[in-house]
Amino acid sequence: MAESRHSGTVRRSSRDAFIDAAGRLLRRQGYAATGLNELVASSGAPKGSLYFHFPGGKEELALAAMERSGERLRGAIAAILTSTEDLGGALGGLVDALAAGLQSSDYEDGCPIATVTLEAAGDSPAVRATAASVFESWLAELEARLLRAGLSAPLARRRALLVLSAIEGALIVARAKRDLAPLHAVREELVGLCA
Repeated sequence: MAESRHSGTVRRSSRDAFIDAAGRLLRRQGYAATGLNELVASSGAPKGSLYFHFPGGKEELALAAMERSGERLRGAIAAILTSTEDLGGALGGLVDALAAGLQSSDYEDGCPIATVTLEAAGDSPAVRATAASVFESWLAELEARLLRAGLSAPLARRRALLVLSAIEGALIVARAKRDLAPLHAVREELVGLCA
């Protein structure tokens, strides 16, 4: 991350401030509801630097935010999945972490990729491709963990798709209901599947 030092303080670059603000807003309210003026206000960066850093406008900024959010979550997924030798415990820990994040946001922050994908992928090939790439990176982490647990490559791939799809669906339903019960149910099923 590009930083500048001024009077002993560390300041993020305008580009990073825009990406972080876009990530927060897109996760919470989606693509259409996130306006450029709100992005500028939330970032604290000068308005004039928005198009300097993102000449493609809102879509280019959204793609950068999706990539950054996706990579951060991929790293968290990898850390949780490798935190224990027990596959069921690892998958349960992943669901627990996502449930805790959803609850701590008072059910406002959904998946950083699904929120935008559901809304904008049909209209934007670039959003669709970025979402597909991020989801693939998460699937790769799940698949690698399932392979380490001894599953065959075809079964590991199918099971990774099942795990990710179940968790993503449960996050959406839990957010809509403002209730963690869907995530708890998916956790129990995934742990049982791995027993």
